[in-house]
Amino acid sequence: MNQDFWNERYGEADFAYGKQANDFLVAQDFPPASKILCLAEGEGRNAVHLAQQNHAVTCIDYSEAGIEKMKRLASEKGVELTTICADLSTVNLVANEWDAIVIIFGHFPTDLRQFVHKQVYNALKPGGKLVLEAYRKEQLEFKTGGPMNPGMLYSKEELAADFADFTTISIEEKQREVNEGPYHHGQAAVVQVVAVK
Repeated sequence: MNQDFWNERYGEADFAYGKQANDFLVAQDFPPASKILCLAEGEGRNAVHLAQQNHAVTCIDYSEAGIEKMKRLASEKGVELTTICADLSTVNLVANEWDAIVIIFGHFPTDLRQFVHKQVYNALKPGGKLVLEAYRKEQLEFKTGGPMNPGMLYSKEELAADFADFTTISIEEKQREVNEGPYHHGQAAVVQVVAVK
């Protein structure tokens, strides 16, 4: 799925994945006024939710249309976001910079997945938290969202290897109802990660 694909999807009038934050993310606690980075943030629903909790939120996505939607949603909700339009394959995260890093349904080919995920531990401050939810390989059976390319769906084992630097980590595979706009809708096979540096 290239940049043109996402610009077309996010260029639609409606929000592809809705305006409500991912419920797994909503259930997480973060220290007050955390500095949070959202990767592959799409149209900004998760970032806006975090900004509404008075966190300082920076978003990276490579879709210009997605960035415009983020800004629009933030304005609508009366919050501020820092937005960066960039290809994650060219981004090197600064060490010890973030109180939390959030990746919600950010699906990448294997090489890019490893490149991005391997940076997360160093980019977090001590005590910093990673929150990730993604579709796993079994999602191909459900066809209720996410890439239909098995190479871009994740397994518990792959994520355990990616985040091996963390000593405090929970990786859970679940089947659950996901209702996030027209493109993520119905029973789904997901994997959820919470890790603390």
